[in-house]
Amino acid sequence: MPSQVPRSGLSSFCLTGSEMQLEEFSDAKNDVSFICGVVEGFYGRPWTLDQRKDLFIKLQEWGMNSYLYAPKDDYKHRAYWRELYSVEEAEHLTMLITASKECNITFIYALSPGLDITYSSSKEMVILKRKLDQVAQFGCTAFALLFDDIEAEMTESDKEAFQSFAQAQVSVTNEVYEHLNQPKEFLFCPTQYCASRAVPDVPNSEYLNTVGSKLAPGIDVMWTGPKVISRLITPASIDELTEVLRRKPVIWDNLHANDYDQKRIFLGPYTGRPSSLLTKLKGVLTNPNCEYGANFVAIHTVAQWSKCSIEHAHDENQSSDAINAVSADIKLEQESRNGRSDDEDVSLPMLVYHSRLALKKSLQLWLPEFKRTKSMWGPISKPHVNNVPPVTFGATSQSGVPCCSSGSLEEGGTSPGSAPMPTADHSSAEDANELGSDATLTPCLVDGTESGGSSSMVSLDRVAECLEPMETVESTSSASSQAKHLDVEDVDDHDIKESPVKEEMPSAPEHEEGDVVMESERKEEEEDYQLTIDDLGLLCDLFYLPFEHGPQGMQLIQEFNWLKLNAHIVGSNPSKPTAAGSPEVKEWHQRAEKFDTMSRALNKLFTRLTYINNRELLYELYPYVWDMRGVVALLNSYVKWLSFNQGSKQGFLSGEQEPWVFRGGLAADLQRLLPLESVNDLFLYKTPETPTRQVYTIRPYLASDERNVYQLCHRLHIARTGANLCDMEKLFHSYPNLLGDIHFGAFVTLSPEFSFVVEDENSVVGFVAAAANAKEWQRQIHVAWVPEMQTKYPELFHSHSTEKTNIPDPLKDLATRLQRLHTEDLPDALLTYHPSQLKMWLSDTVIDHSVSKRLLTCAVAALRAHGSSGCHVYDVDVCSLEFYSRLGFVELKNVTHDHDVMYFGRIF
Repeated sequence: MPSQVPRSGLSSFCLTGSEMQLEEFSDAKNDVSFICGVVEGFYGRPWTLDQRKDLFIKLQEWGMNSYLYAPKDDYKHRAYWRELYSVEEAEHLTMLITASKECNITFIYALSPGLDITYSSSKEMVILKRKLDQVAQFGCTAFALLFDDIEAEMTESDKEAFQSFAQAQVSVTNEVYEHLNQPKEFLFCPTQYCASRAVPDVPNSEYLNTVGSKLAPGIDVMWTGPKVISRLITPASIDELTEVLRRKPVIWDNLHANDYDQKRIFLGPYTGRPSSLLTKLKGVLTNPNCEYGANFVAIHTVAQWSKCSIEHAHDENQSSDAINAVSADIKLEQESRNGRSDDEDVSLPMLVYHSRLALKKSLQLWLPEFKRTKSMWGPISKPHVNNVPPVTFGATSQSGVPCCSSGSLEEGGTSPGSAPMPTADHSSAEDANELGSDATLTPCLVDGTESGGSSSMVSLDRVAECLEPMETVESTSSASSQAKHLDVEDVDDHDIKESPVKEEMPSAPEHEEGDVVMESERKEEEEDYQLTIDDLGLLCDLFYLPFEHGPQGMQLIQEFNWLKLNAHIVGSNPSKPTAAGSPEVKEWHQRAEKFDTMSRALNKLFTRLTYINNRELLYELYPYVWDMRGVVALLNSYVKWLSFNQGSKQGFLSGEQEPWVFRGGLAADLQRLLPLESVNDLFLYKTPETPTRQVYTIRPYLASDERNVYQLCHRLHIARTGANLCDMEKLFHSYPNLLGDIHFGAFVTLSPEFSFVVEDENSVVGFVAAAANAKEWQRQIHVAWVPEMQTKYPELFHSHSTEKTNIPDPLKDLATRLQRLHTEDLPDALLTYHPSQLKMWLSDTVIDHSVSKRLLTCAVAALRAHGSSGCHVYDVDVCSLEFYSRLGFVELKNVTHDHDVMYFGRIF
């Protein structure tokens, strides 16, 4: 029997009307044997001692009673289960167990011996008992044996001793249970721990039936539901399981587990578990996010669900409550779209659990956590396991359903903890990139056809029916032969120089103090910098649940998709002129402004988050919010571009696929709405090692930007040459616009619709310019641009014919570049696969290593929408060689006989 929390002074989390007060919870009305708590069972960096102590306090406050210790990165829990704990480790566990007892939380120690145990060996049994005896000496009174994620094979000696695999596990478990004097809490995790793993199904599984009939009645069995991560757990499925197991199961719930995807974190409420389950279960243990501080909502809503539903589960007449719940859904949806409504509150009858209302209550209690003073040191790093192998598709599969290999996430090593532990023979990232096109899920276009260059099509709808959130497909590119040269998995931007400028700018200002978040720079006392409930609501909606996005997240997808598909309304189309004041045009611009407002709200959340006192929580949430802010800002830049240019529907994804088919959550779903399915490396960013609050804005180039962009060209050229600033200023006094005209002028004059600029809070710090049809653009240069330059700089164009030229030596190279405009002719071999030309510069003052990729993404999206399939940069010098290489460009050899000119390109 688990230790129970004294009910005096404690409250349940029932939603009881407009005040949503916590009601007193009666001891007599509850099943005191119900297990409710947390399992630390994920793969990755375990929680700290202080975090676990904090967890115990919260579990007690929230009326929960159990904690299951099963971190996969405690190797003596699993890989080296035979080894006893050292003195230091023993002290650590003893402190944990003592802390849990002080909070009346049952500490359940789990051991996972199934990887290599010999079930029939008496020596192995002695070792197993000795290990658990050691933990018992630490004060532990509750235990668990876990046999998840192991091969269902036995040694020859085991086959002689036992009739089946299940019987071997049951025999060992029963013997240990008796050795420990039948503890009141003893859990068993079967190898077939969900319905999708039951062979052939739950009722007919010989394994589960053996467990049910042979396992000691006092041992509880753990279960994850229909799948490893279950969207819905129905009462009927539990009834079916209970009949087989001959006991109520304990749910090991992976709804909020995120160790299988470093791009996702789940901040949404507990849902998909009807209240009627409470009478059918022995307990629920949630296995949440790897990031401890991010689990407030996950755990607190489980507490609300367990307390608010336990009595209501006996009520057979729930029709009126169901109607009220639907009404609450409608009200909350409107509230999410239109902002919070403080005039009236959504209320439900006592003991009715509603996930969105539970979320609101959790957010009210979570907000003070952000104001707690907690320090953090060192670089930001995610606690997840690296190198999770992707799911591959068998070439002979006819159904489009993944045929998982032994290294796959579903069949090869996913546990109730969600992700496999790395092994010596793990598939490398490079191996994953070598998957053929037949083994890669190909995204759909709007009209339902394949994306260009793919050789197969797998139905997303059919795949979504069978995939779990962890059963995802890396959307790697197979359309380009040069993809093999792109090390897109190994993203290490630590030493990336974000500008093609080799030398530091002599006049470059130091980073502003506000760029890097320092402990002394917090402004939480100022109202504009304080997090609000609305901010947290947006945060949770953007990082909701494995199977659904929050309302505001869905709104981002829907608004962007609508703006993209209706961009022709505002685009310049001579054949179909549209009145600027028409209702359609007004609606488009209104919705574009709405999307911009949503983007600014996310920027505000990002900035406010950097000022919180709880630095530990900041370090956990920062990588996700930083990435999401960048993605939404990128899409907002694209919307602004669409407002000036008619976008083509070619190459866009439909956006109708289920959100868990691909990795990455909402951020990835938003990215896939851009016509960039072949350049996924541009979406791989290294999170800053130290939190920064500098926000960079990428937007379409405007005519008013010419002066700032020309000045940037001027500064970057001086930095590149390493010349004395004063001398260069004197040199260019007579030619103030020369550098801008050479590097940028032809683009913005003849092809301004494909130019973007990057701004920080003060000025333009970068630009990208492109021409969709480089061949036609080159013709226009000869016809229009060169004559203008000849008129503007006559002495530079004719300097080669003058024996005694007055041009200073530093300008002669620039004069040569001007003259080349008159004679340059792009080779046909270059334009076959790289028809567009591009140029991109970025200041060294940009401290965000993702800006260069986001800037290039804007240009590529614009070019792709206009039918281009590749771009090139020419005359790449030593200073910019690494810059373009880091952005996925490869040298294009054998496209010209001019050995003095280097071309780099990439296909999209």
